Amino acid sequence: MLDKRLVRETGTERILFAGVVVAGVAVAVFTVWQARLLSHVIAEAFLEHRSSAQLRSVLLLLLLVILGRALFTGLSDTLAGEMAIRIKDRVRSRLLRKLAELGPARLRSEATGELSTVVVEGVEALDPYFRQYLPQLLLAAAVPLIVLVFVFPRDWLSGLILLLTAPLIPVFMVLIGNLANAVTRKRWQVLQRLGAHFLDVLRGLTTLKILGRSREQIRTIATVSDQFRSSTLAVLRVAFLSALVLELVATISTAIVAVSIGLRLLSARMAFEPALFILILAPEFYQPLRSLGARFHASVEGVSAADRIYQILRLEDSFGPRKGSKIAPPSPPFHLRFDGVTVRFQGEARPALHNVSFEIRPGQQVALIGETGAGKSTVAQLLLRFLEPTEGRITVSGVPLEEIDPEQWRRQLTWVPQAPYLFHETVAANLRLANPEAPDEQLWSALEQAHLAEFVAALPQGLDTGVGEGGARFSTGQAQRLALARAFLRDAPLLILDEPTSNVDPELEAQLQQSTRELLRGRTALVIAHRLNTVLDADWVVVLEQGRVVQQGPPRILAEQSGPFSTLLRAYAEVEL
Repeated sequence: MLDKRLVRETGTERILFAGVVVAGVAVAVFTVWQARLLSHVIAEAFLEHRSSAQLRSVLLLLLLVILGRALFTGLSDTLAGEMAIRIKDRVRSRLLRKLAELGPARLRSEATGELSTVVVEGVEALDPYFRQYLPQLLLAAAVPLIVLVFVFPRDWLSGLILLLTAPLIPVFMVLIGNLANAVTRKRWQVLQRLGAHFLDVLRGLTTLKILGRSREQIRTIATVSDQFRSSTLAVLRVAFLSALVLELVATISTAIVAVSIGLRLLSARMAFEPALFILILAPEFYQPLRSLGARFHASVEGVSAADRIYQILRLEDSFGPRKGSKIAPPSPPFHLRFDGVTVRFQGEARPALHNVSFEIRPGQQVALIGETGAGKSTVAQLLLRFLEPTEGRITVSGVPLEEIDPEQWRRQLTWVPQAPYLFHETVAANLRLANPEAPDEQLWSALEQAHLAEFVAALPQGLDTGVGEGGARFSTGQAQRLALARAFLRDAPLLILDEPTSNVDPELEAQLQQSTRELLRGRTALVIAHRLNTVLDADWVVVLEQGRVVQQGPPRILAEQSGPFSTLLRAYAEVEL
């Protein structure tokens, strides 16, 4: 079942589900009881000419039964709603945890807008399944069975008609449901594509305006939106068709029961009270099945969304199972060692890394250089625990990195990317991502070290100034220095730095280089180097080429040798001139 694929229910959810079952059975019992009392009251009043005073106790009991039925119906809806809320919360939490565990490397082939649609709209689409369809499924099983138990002893012919006609509704529901499933899946795919495309357009709006292609994208969004409208109408057409067929089948079946009872009443072969009792129960017998058919279509979208959620929850299988990792990291300073590390991505012919071996000794600054696509970012992703080696191993002071708890390990390092992301928050909130408990004094100290304090002090609200979506109020250089300020604030023993290569003015470049040198001082560091000075200042250089280590050693010695390193040095020098 859907819920078994996505969640393993807790004790609270089992209790809620049991409550829904009990409430559903109680509704069925009260339904039969209500029909029995109502038929008795009518027979006594119109055939036996009993007064309201004589029937007062029965009428009072009938009122209590009606209230009891309403109470248990409301209780069933309330418990089902609470169960749906809890399950959605758990599914969304599990989905977000999975995305966080997978990390950016494993999600690189996924569309961000589509993932956002799944997390928000997809999880919400599960609500009708748990709130409406699942409880109605129980009622559709319980009510007809209980009705048949009371009908067969009184009139076996009516019971047989009910028993034979009841399966017609599920049969038509399944036949139309297959069509509904196809059009609903198509609608969900269009919604995912629309969400992903719309987010891409918003992110690239500046580029589109500059290139004069924004109006073309408006037309594209309008086209996709029209496809979504058409697919939604197709779902509604199927839903209305289903409702018509189910109502028609239920009405004809009820009419057959009514005609059968009427003919036997006319021929005096059946008493009035049991006949009225069965006539009152006949619509109640079919009502849960009709409601199940209607709510089945409401749940189909949830099932379609669940398929995509389940795919995301299993994404890890595409990269190999994550190995056990419970050990706390050793005490710094760290001695990192790559031994024959190979990384292969599914669907790619050439491995991203092949038999890579090198060391980062305590307090050593290792520069990682190579052309685009050489595997430098893959090495960083391995150290950040966003990837696992396909072959080989990485050790930290002799402890296999795969056995260290990822969360504890990441607390020991600082990652400064080439293009840092700034959240739509204040300057202080973006800084405190590195140290949530840091007071303002530490924030200003980190900004001073990153040569950004003067700029932040000039902002309208200082540290409380919003940086805008993606750091819109900050230039590229300022965003890079804010990332360096985060690193100063975190003060972790291991630093992984992807050196910025943005085209900035000479003064700003000098400040960035100075801030970087201060950040590297006294730390064990792996630097993806793009500047000549950084390469020459490193203690050790590792040269990557097509995922392989082709040279490594002290930069001054490698510079005197002919080979890839000296070639790259000349290329760096030409870029910086």
